[in-house]
Amino acid sequence: APEAPDLLSEGAKAVWVRLAPEMVRKDRLEPIFEDLFGQFCEAANDVIELSSIIAMEGRTYTVKTRNGMQQKKTAAWQARLDALATLKALGGLFGLSPVDDKRLSNPGQGDLFDEMVKQLNGTD
Repeated sequence: APEAPDLLSEGAKAVWVRLAPEMVRKDRLEPIFEDLFGQFCEAANDVIELSSIIAMEGRTYTVKTRNGMQQKKTAAWQARLDALATLKALGGLFGLSPVDDKRLSNPGQGDLFDEMVKQLNGTD
């Protein structure tokens, strides 16, 4: 697998090292896609880091408003939701969900009658 780009954070480089060999094996990490895959790795690292912050600091905080005490979501909680959305969107491009993996593993639509013809010819 290619080495992680220098501009990636250390955490993103760790994600790259863990996932890039599999992406190469599946023929999904051509040089032209490395920058985009790097952004996926950054988003994955953001989710990991933000999850740690949320585990330590909690998901909400309480503030006093004119209507009394109110719970609000932390900035880390919202940032993690944003990172998860990015992770999901970019991950789909690389087949990093079971559904997307199946979609990318099947390169063509196939012929409507292909399976029937194979059976009739005895080649299936």
